[in-house]
Amino acid sequence: MSNESEELGEGSSPAAWIAVVIMLVGVFIGTLALFLDVLPAVFIGAAIVPIGLIVGAVLARLGFGAHGNRGRTAPSQGARS
Repeated sequence: MSNESEELGEGSSPAAWIAVVIMLVGVFIGTLALFLDVLPAVFIGAAIVPIGLIVGAVLARLGFGAHGNRGRTAPSQGARS
């Protein structure tokens, strides 16, 4: 049986979001540069992708990952009347 109380996180963390956004920017730059035939910018976009991975890993180690205690807000107390 599975433990229902164990939260897996599913990547919903500041570290994951920031890493993915940085990598998407790199892919966008590389794709646009490839389409426009600007070879140096293709390599710049390709270099940004692993930078995003490194930034995500560093943020996760600093506690901003799915199992970290930073970057979390308190649970909602519900609507007050």
